[in-house]
Amino acid sequence: MIAVNEYFSGQVKSLSFENSQGKVTSGVMDIGEFTFSTSAHELMKVISGELLVKLPGETSHKTYSSGTEFEVAANTEFDVIVKEQTAYLCFYS
Repeated sequence: MIAVNEYFSGQVKSLSFENSQGKVTSGVMDIGEFTFSTSAHELMKVISGELLVKLPGETSHKTYSSGTEFEVAANTEFDVIVKEQTAYLCFYS
């Protein structure tokens, strides 16, 4: 089943599904600043646009452009600044 998800008053929207490779979300983030909480390990791939991400334990944001990826441990939070609409894929494990 495909689920539609909406967060931060509609500024982040995604479609989620699960297949033989696990749970995946494909989404878009609008311009803004967001704090996300994780319940599982995440591999986030930037498809189009750019994210400025501050991962747990880091003191500053790092830029992830189209074609790059980052990982976030389970049961943590990370901060994201979006300066242009950005598409992503997120794989959970």
